[in-house]
Amino acid sequence: MTARQRADRRAGLAFAAPAMLALSALAAYPALWVLWLSLQQRVPIFGIARFVGLDHFVFLAGDARFWNAVRVTLVFTLASVALELTLGVAVALALQRQRSGRRLALSLLLLGWALPSVVTAKLFEWLYHPSAGLVNVVLGGHAINWLGDPRLALPGLVAADVWRTMPFVALLCYARLLTIPVEVYEAARVDGASRGATLRSITLPLLRPILLIALLFRTLDALRAFDLMFVLTGGGPANTTETLTVYAYRSLFQTLQLGFGAAIGVVVFALVMAVAWAYLRALRGAGVAA
Repeated sequence: MTARQRADRRAGLAFAAPAMLALSALAAYPALWVLWLSLQQRVPIFGIARFVGLDHFVFLAGDARFWNAVRVTLVFTLASVALELTLGVAVALALQRQRSGRRLALSLLLLGWALPSVVTAKLFEWLYHPSAGLVNVVLGGHAINWLGDPRLALPGLVAADVWRTMPFVALLCYARLLTIPVEVYEAARVDGASRGATLRSITLPLLRPILLIALLFRTLDALRAFDLMFVLTGGGPANTTETLTVYAYRSLFQTLQLGFGAAIGVVVFALVMAVAWAYLRALRGAGVAA
């Protein structure tokens, strides 16, 4: 390494130091404190504070409620992300072919993404109202209890999440579609390729890097989703919509078992990190990330 390279490296470290210090104060220290808290039995209301090691994690390994929360989290994540990617690509293709009113369509598309999650949750709470909700009115006036039926509550949450976050995927895909040269499609038409063949052989392969990035962000968000469940169902009915984050909240703030709730938070953190690591390896393999 030359003297110039060493000087550039020191300058780069100096510029990055404030951001690293801020991240350490706002992220690293709290994360380490939660990890330490997960190794303790802390119930402030009873004055309990003692070190228990890995007891919380051993208990979680055999806790039926914990595994139910894991199942709900994974089902919610897989269903919502799959629908968001499918509908996002379809909406982006429709926008690309639209000849008039494209700005209005984009504005309406951004509306769902711009709304805060809590506002979206309250909106769907009204839409799902058993007697006066628009969903039941459209379905013929049947008094369906979408959020109170154990069979319908989780699909209702998935629909609300898809409505809120599908525009994110659609806009990413639409921006990528605008950069694809028109000559590529003209050459495909000259060769006699059908629309289906063009979609399979040209559009989707060129969208693949963007779809992988959208998949990464949406999967991480879905695994950590909390606000929709908390506002709409609170984890009910009968724990059918209780995700890991809702279980952690109930343990931390409703039963005040701080150590146990922190242990669930550590599990969520480990799950998110494992998924992020797997996706980043896939992105590197696809040549998207360095």
